[in-house]
Amino acid sequence: MSLPEQLLLSDLLRRRVRCHQGIDHGAGLQGWMHPPVHRLLGWVSKPSAFGSRRLVWRLNQLRGLSDQEALVQGEPADTDPATLERLPTLFDAALLGGDSQLLGVIADANVDMRSGRIVSYLVARSDPRLPGSSRWLLSPERIFDQQPGQVMTALQGLDDLPLARASVRQELLRRSRRWKEQFDEVGGRFEERLEGWLEEPPWQEPEPLDAREDWDDPEAWGEPLRQDSAAPRRRPEPRRPQPLDGDPPEPEDPWI
Repeated sequence: MSLPEQLLLSDLLRRRVRCHQGIDHGAGLQGWMHPPVHRLLGWVSKPSAFGSRRLVWRLNQLRGLSDQEALVQGEPADTDPATLERLPTLFDAALLGGDSQLLGVIADANVDMRSGRIVSYLVARSDPRLPGSSRWLLSPERIFDQQPGQVMTALQGLDDLPLARASVRQELLRRSRRWKEQFDEVGGRFEERLEGWLEEPPWQEPEPLDAREDWDDPEAWGEPLRQDSAAPRRRPEPRRPQPLDGDPPEPEDPWI
């Protein structure tokens, strides 16, 4: 089972750790990193829901991923919550802008699985535990100073960062902004077309009918009229039958 080239730390932590002996060592709890070089060294799992025992796994112990499990090989290192609290980390640290204003919280990281190098951090504006919240990509090159619990940048706002995942509210705001820009663009095109119509010369009036020289010439309008076309056609009279031999002749019509 091959590993992906890049993986989100949250995708690794949501899986339960299972070793080569088939033992379930619990779900992922937190990442183990080296902040000065922005590198992920491993992660921590919690084997028991009620105990204080913690297990630390190196990143190179990871052998495969399934839908619900992270398959590892080798033995972990035992530790306790007090020791984990003293480990330096940038996760859950506050992100500060150029004027020391709070912009968000570093909630996740995109990790190169071959070297453990953190390609980019994911910043959340609100509580990272809320489902469907937006995420912005922060490259390590934009961090110029870091202290325990704080990361300093020269950003003026989260809009200076590319958006990795938009929430429903953020997507609605972005679509509304795009619709407004399209409406303004269509309105500008209509105004330009209207100004072009107003600048065109006035319409030319058609030539009056009296000015046509061939108005009285019937041949100018097509085939000339025939002289006898208007005369009514006379209905032919019915033929009278010839009298047979021996029949008395018909009397003449007194009205003719």
